Amino acid sequence: MDQPQTSRYALIFIFVTIFIDTVGLGIIIPVTPKIIEQLTHEGLSEAARYGGWLMFVFSAMQFLCAPLIGNLSDRYGRRPVLILSLLAIGVDYAITGLAPTIAWLFVGRFLSGIAGASYSTANAYIADVTPPEKRAQNFGLVGAAFGLGFIAGPALGGIVGEYGARLPFFVSAGLAFLNALYGFLVLRESLPKTQRRKFELWRANPVGALEALSRYPAIFGLCGVTVLMRLAHDANPSIYSYYTILKFHWTPAQLGYSLMALGAMTTLVFGLLTRLIIPRIGEVRAVYLGLACGALGFFGYAFATETWMFYAWMTVWSFMGLAGPALSAIMSRHVPATEQGELQGALASMGSLTSIIAPPLLTNIFGYFTRAAAPLYFPGAAFCAAGVCLLVAALLFARTRPQPIFSPAE
Repeated sequence: MDQPQTSRYALIFIFVTIFIDTVGLGIIIPVTPKIIEQLTHEGLSEAARYGGWLMFVFSAMQFLCAPLIGNLSDRYGRRPVLILSLLAIGVDYAITGLAPTIAWLFVGRFLSGIAGASYSTANAYIADVTPPEKRAQNFGLVGAAFGLGFIAGPALGGIVGEYGARLPFFVSAGLAFLNALYGFLVLRESLPKTQRRKFELWRANPVGALEALSRYPAIFGLCGVTVLMRLAHDANPSIYSYYTILKFHWTPAQLGYSLMALGAMTTLVFGLLTRLIIPRIGEVRAVYLGLACGALGFFGYAFATETWMFYAWMTVWSFMGLAGPALSAIMSRHVPATEQGELQGALASMGSLTSIIAPPLLTNIFGYFTRAAAPLYFPGAAFCAAGVCLLVAALLFARTRPQPIFSPAE
């Protein structure tokens, strides 16, 4: 089998892997509160509290384990790590579907957080099989798969959940196991043994990974850009629902439609526009364009007074999707092939750290400016904070990026 065809099958596998992971997550969103209520025999408010701690466990394990998974893939190859991660995700969903007590849900989230760190290995695989000039386009596949998964997942979960609150978990487990089988049969290893490096435990943790990357000054600064981007991005899952219900009085159905629309826009940007725009304007300018659109979108959210305005700014915000793949491509060229897994693991770990910090930070900003005693009633304050994060990220990118803004496309 020739190399281009091998790469094509590999990219299809990566796309399907991320898509199935996201569909599996989306499927269980509509029914998770019911499962928690059944297991705790508590009301919805108490179920929400348990749900928050489940999210904390998931994000904390991703933060701790992403560098470990990335380093293991640099030592033993991408293929076994990806397949084992898929199997672990399938086991997580099966445990959740069979869980007799709430403690078992935490066991499942613990495993899922570890397995979810495979996003870093997926990106390292893309870096292995893609020429440098096409990496930004193929990194966009991850975002496109994520967007599509969030269109299909909740809808499928709502339909399947009508036949039982636990059934969606078994469907998700089956999808994960099937994709692991597909990977076992068709996926070839992307990292030659000659490019593998010794596994070092001191590097296989968040602190060690960052210390190792500090040897590359440009990368270390760009990591800060990534953190600010992720912190801003997490404004959507943290306050999107609260804000639109409070300001526009949206129903759950309207929220669902808006999320499907946002998923469709995100998929279009990641899956198509990254391939059209980034090669034409270059990766550096694509980062600036993405950060600018993201900041404008967040500020637009904050000051929108009608639903149609919110949708219009949603369209602008979706172009933020240009920044992530372009930035990943730039960073991937600053480290050798033997350390791509470590790089992606460190990035995933920092992303998970923001997922631990962002929800309490942004929801507290939202709560402070919407409470009765607020010095200024402003529901959009948290969205403005997210926009400011992106502006600071653009400034940091300008300071750490060695090439000028108007350098030729790489």
